[in-house]
Amino acid sequence: MWTAKTSLHTARSHPATVSYKGRIYVFGGGGPSFLSLDTVEVYDPRNDQWLWGAPMPTHRSGAVAGVVNGRVCVIGGGYKKPDGKFKFLTTVEIYDPAKDRWEKGPDMLMPHDYPGVAVSGKHIYIMGGHHPDATEGGPSKDPGFTFCEVLDVSKGVWAEIAPLPVPRFALKGAALNPAISPFPKGGQRGIGAEKGGTGEKVLATGGVAFTGQGLTEYDRIDIYDPDRDAWTQEEGLSLPWPAAAHGICIHQGGLYLFGGYSTEGIHTRAACYDPGTKAWKTLSPIDKPRAAMGVVSIEETIYLVGGWEVDGRTVMDTVIAYLPG
Repeated sequence: MWTAKTSLHTARSHPATVSYKGRIYVFGGGGPSFLSLDTVEVYDPRNDQWLWGAPMPTHRSGAVAGVVNGRVCVIGGGYKKPDGKFKFLTTVEIYDPAKDRWEKGPDMLMPHDYPGVAVSGKHIYIMGGHHPDATEGGPSKDPGFTFCEVLDVSKGVWAEIAPLPVPRFALKGAALNPAISPFPKGGQRGIGAEKGGTGEKVLATGGVAFTGQGLTEYDRIDIYDPDRDAWTQEEGLSLPWPAAAHGICIHQGGLYLFGGYSTEGIHTRAACYDPGTKAWKTLSPIDKPRAAMGVVSIEETIYLVGGWEVDGRTVMDTVIAYLPG
């Protein structure tokens, strides 16, 4: 069942979004006229209210975020410069929710704008994104990026890991606990053992890239094993529709998928992958076509925050919540 919640103060797409201690934190994104934002909004589901947080030191959209040890790492992203070209960032800034305060984090090895992200233990994985050479022409001719790296938050050090099998941006990542994972477990230990070693698998889902004749959206799910520093695919496992800038979250042991865009346009579709049956279940559609939104899970509920609608250029301030029935 879907319900509407109080809207954001500022309409935005491509925000970095996380949940922490029962609240939703939304960082930056592309606002009206797609100007990159530095504003931070904090949502408390208990009173259905949005508050302001301390603004980011850097305005940016297409950043991603992960929570480790009670602090939020906001990573990468970029912005459009006055000359129409893009600036993609290696920037990492760390937000302390308890103190509402920012500090500088360790820069990435390479710039990543709108990559996939997954948090596993004390490690944050960054996957692909816009190709650094796409700063001139933008996404319409962007071949995508295969470069992946991982931050060991305890050491403050980034390390390169195996590249994506297929370059792309606007992909989404997730980490699956081995207790609920439908994917192969174990494997020999190698370079990845020092970068993870938790038994979790990291997923890279969907995404898009320019492939010569035009943009191609993907339905593929690639699986990264930190213990082997290797990507694989599970036979027969893919998204139920090609999707980029979609929403993904792990909720109550299932992999949930929302909206996104493909050659058909922006979707209202929603689905859940059940590891037990190894099948996708169609869910009630979302309120309107929605892509490039924030997605988080808190207790029993999944929240979709902002995003693009209809033409892929109109930013949204609306927030909706899904309670699985």
